[in-house]
Amino acid sequence: MSDETTAVEALSEDQAARELERLAAEIAEHNRHYHTDDAPVVSDAEYDALKRRNVAIEERFPHLVRADSPTNSVGGAVLDKFEKVTHKVAMLSLDNAFSEEDVQDFVDRVRRFLKTPADEPLAFTAEPKIDGLSLALRYENGNLVSAATRGDGAVGENVTANARTIRDIPHRLKGDVPAVIEVRGEVFMTKADFAALNRRQEAEGKQTYVNPRNTAAGSLRQLDSSITASRPLKFFAYAWGDNNGLPADTQLGVVECFGEWGFAINPLMQRFETVEGLIRHYRLIESERAELAYDIDGVVYKVDDLQLQARLGFVSRSPRWAIAHKFPAETATTVLLDIEIQVGRTGALSPVARLEPVTVGGVVVSNATLHNEDYIAGIGSNGEPIRDGRDLRIGDTVTIYRAGDVIPKVMDVDLSKRPADSKPYVFPETCPVCDSPATREINEKTGRVDSVRRCTGGLICPAQAVEKLKHFVSRNAFDIDGFGDRQAEAFYRDGLVRNPAEIFTLQARDAANELQKLKNREGWGEQSANNLFEAIEARRTVDLHRFIFALGIRHVGEGNAKILARVYQSARGFVDAMRAISDAQGEAWEDLVNIDGIGPTVAHAIAEFFAEPHNAAIVEQLLEEVHPNDAEQVATDTAFSGKTIVFTGSLERMSRDEAKAMAERLGAKTAGSVSKKTDLVVAGPGAGSKLRKASELGIEVIDEDEWFTRIGE
Repeated sequence: MSDETTAVEALSEDQAARELERLAAEIAEHNRHYHTDDAPVVSDAEYDALKRRNVAIEERFPHLVRADSPTNSVGGAVLDKFEKVTHKVAMLSLDNAFSEEDVQDFVDRVRRFLKTPADEPLAFTAEPKIDGLSLALRYENGNLVSAATRGDGAVGENVTANARTIRDIPHRLKGDVPAVIEVRGEVFMTKADFAALNRRQEAEGKQTYVNPRNTAAGSLRQLDSSITASRPLKFFAYAWGDNNGLPADTQLGVVECFGEWGFAINPLMQRFETVEGLIRHYRLIESERAELAYDIDGVVYKVDDLQLQARLGFVSRSPRWAIAHKFPAETATTVLLDIEIQVGRTGALSPVARLEPVTVGGVVVSNATLHNEDYIAGIGSNGEPIRDGRDLRIGDTVTIYRAGDVIPKVMDVDLSKRPADSKPYVFPETCPVCDSPATREINEKTGRVDSVRRCTGGLICPAQAVEKLKHFVSRNAFDIDGFGDRQAEAFYRDGLVRNPAEIFTLQARDAANELQKLKNREGWGEQSANNLFEAIEARRTVDLHRFIFALGIRHVGEGNAKILARVYQSARGFVDAMRAISDAQGEAWEDLVNIDGIGPTVAHAIAEFFAEPHNAAIVEQLLEEVHPNDAEQVATDTAFSGKTIVFTGSLERMSRDEAKAMAERLGAKTAGSVSKKTDLVVAGPGAGSKLRKASELGIEVIDEDEWFTRIGE
């Protein structure tokens, strides 16, 4: 069974590490499709399921949390065509709730953090979650001066000219407004306006659009603002960023002021003091969902008191004081036309379902991931049946589900409609690309068979070699402009580039080749060839973590690459240390395996990579061609930067979560146990074993009052 179908509680540490790497990469790719390209490829439900699984694994294995964890990221990369805008206050996303129990848990967490008794009133606002594009509008002295998209949460796109064309966005605010205020909200298109736009497109013989959300996002991000002006875009204001003073001390109060200033605000936003009230409002909005003029995908709850919001603060990518209660998924039926096998860079054989196109909630769905052969056979994690043991066959009528925008998951199969001549799908035992045996490995720790079948061809498998090339030039690796998937496939097929090092010798070899020049190849010309050579030349220098990530070492994603770069500082230092590892022993091995966030699974994968002579040779060839930048030293901004702090005992002035959040804001790391790596222990009444351990190790111990003195509060 593959790691991805194994229940979280059944995962070994090695499996968990692999799963967190897979989830980090997959979620990052989905973020890019959704936020950057406005073209998502999985449903909201499927995306949310991936994030929930990631969180569950991190909660069970907190020491495995990756630097590139999806819990630490928001949105997607900024498109190059727009000027970049750095948000003075990050635009974060929201955690999700999927049941009434999740909502109750959220409220309970807030109360625990604030140490608010259950019988003490605690107010929340509830409002529809608009399915659109987030936008930040900056006003100075009441005048609109800039507009920016969310982007990756830290940096967005400057779309000021386009935002000025939207009627719901005032160029000048009315009344008494702060000197500086950033108003945030959602750009969207109504269902009626979207339908009318598609009718016009069809009448003019032009391509129609998929759904209102993507159309609104694409309309806002036009280089020609006249196109944006021609689109019927609308805007609801519901939040804020940078400001020099707010007009009210509650969430509802500030939003009501937005309405007085000239913004459209959602009339369904209300205030409640009980969970029951929030749920009633959720059900009301859900019942009216179809009749609303715009698409929504849930209801957002926020702590109303702004002082309490400030105390609650944030966790990595989301506020503690807000949550999105998502609506259930939508379903449809279609026919499974075929099952195709794709081979990845690690040799994994991944089945892909090709579906008879079907429209679900305005989105045409034609394919889905089938995970692995056990999933197709109706077998879940730990060998238990899924879909009551019903397998999936070509020709089957299947139920799919989605919530939001795009590709769904196969939920079930209708056996009554199964063709009489159907046969169980036989998963290939040889690689469809190189014909090498494809095997399922035995997990050393669990003794179970891995559900992922992998090609054993390794370097002789063209699919793996091509995928490694694609990975090397991908956005988060060397990111070579003009060298994409298509070029990687063509160059490999024609023998021009068979490994990453050959990318950087391409121009010299092309100059020496009198018979076949790149500029003379089909689809190329002198200018495009020169552009590629310039792009390659520009990437001879990259950040160290990009270089490490680009090597394509199993289990070394962006997060681990950044950790390794930070520790080893230089490419030469990293490579020499990795080549010094021998049979999982020695000083180099101990240094590697003891790095916080790495662990034995990742360490073994790195050791195996460098033990393979071909890999080691390619890396050395690369270092003759490229010159990665040394990693930057970690800045020391506060007295606590880089320190490891343990909070223990009964804290009286703050909750444990609040204490940890405070320390992390100061650049410190927090730990749950005392060790020789601990720098400071903050002990409240009732501190026991941790306090004794700190005393034994000679670690400094202070009380809560001293902590507040040191941080200046």
